[in-house]
Amino acid sequence: MTEERDHDIVLLGATGFVGRFTARHLARSAPEGARIALAGRSLPRLEALQRELGVSWPLVEVDTSDAPAVERLAASASVIATTVGPYLRDGAVVAAACARSGTSYADLSGESVFVARSIASNHDAAQQSGARIVHSCGFDSIPSDLGLGLAHAAAGGVPIVSATLRVRSLRGGVSGGTIDSLRQQMAAAAKDPSLRRLIASPYALTPGPAVRLPERPRDGISRVRGGWEAPFVMSGYNRQIVQRTSFLNGWSYGQLLRYREVVATGRGVAGALRAGALTLGTAALVGALSFAPTRAVVDRVLPAPGAGPSADAIARGRFAVEIDVYPVEGAPVRARVAAPYDPGYGGTGVMLAESALSLAFDDLPDRAGVLTPMVAMGEALAQRLRAHRFTLDVGPLS
Repeated sequence: MTEERDHDIVLLGATGFVGRFTARHLARSAPEGARIALAGRSLPRLEALQRELGVSWPLVEVDTSDAPAVERLAASASVIATTVGPYLRDGAVVAAACARSGTSYADLSGESVFVARSIASNHDAAQQSGARIVHSCGFDSIPSDLGLGLAHAAAGGVPIVSATLRVRSLRGGVSGGTIDSLRQQMAAAAKDPSLRRLIASPYALTPGPAVRLPERPRDGISRVRGGWEAPFVMSGYNRQIVQRTSFLNGWSYGQLLRYREVVATGRGVAGALRAGALTLGTAALVGALSFAPTRAVVDRVLPAPGAGPSADAIARGRFAVEIDVYPVEGAPVRARVAAPYDPGYGGTGVMLAESALSLAFDDLPDRAGVLTPMVAMGEALAQRLRAHRFTLDVGPLS
């Protein structure tokens, strides 16, 4: 892409709950002279945000259902970062326009169905245009994807036998937008059994390796030396992202990698009870959202789209995860990814903003297509996040 664009970065959905965090970080951290525009459906809300930020950035009123307007927006920008979801409903037009226009793209999707469809529809077009289409540039799935990628490099780049991400600390509110994404995906899967299989497959975002592991029971609670563990709610999707990173790099993690994500719930009876409650609660929520009658009931108590926790709750947020990686040869290593931010709001806003800045301004690997954060940006993004109080360290596993 050699032609000059009007904007370096367009933040689409800037006035939404997470969009505002992203916009604030861009206002604080974008380099001098960066040409940033704010886009959304309501010009008055954009104007209010512009005043709040104290910037004179251009404003673009656009509805993501207006395909010609989205095409014009994509053609005007080097990078579009979008918080407009659920992506299964609202993201396809934006991603496709960017792929055709040679415009790099970053979103916050944790939706297997949307990303799989984006790969099928956009990968070839993006390779031809030179666009980097990068899904999952927030808490889903940068800690998993960058953490494993950096650990793999530190272990010598050899194939991996197994890797386990453990959530050590997680404090933050539940996003109405995240719930709505899950709601839309489960509603679609309820109508199409093939989508249920796709959501459950580790290889949903790849053609699948030539050699596959034997089927095994679904992840459940387990007792380990440090206490009890329960499956992490985003384990299934994050597994798909790291397998796509491996696939895009020639199955660099190895075709027999076992990757899982768990939450450490503590020792003794209390730890076991917490693990059981977390597992059952997650299963109950997914089950309730899968059927129209129960979905109508839980919708009355779940956060609405655009809603979020209080400012005080967000200010107290933090997260820390560890990824233990066992290579086929050499010593195992541990990656630690942590930040003093609410993972779903402040932290995700930083991650999306820095992803957009990296796509716009960094000297990145010569890759195009529907990529992952690790493949598209890798160490360049890690360095950016470290500059904003993120920990991304790798060391020996003692």
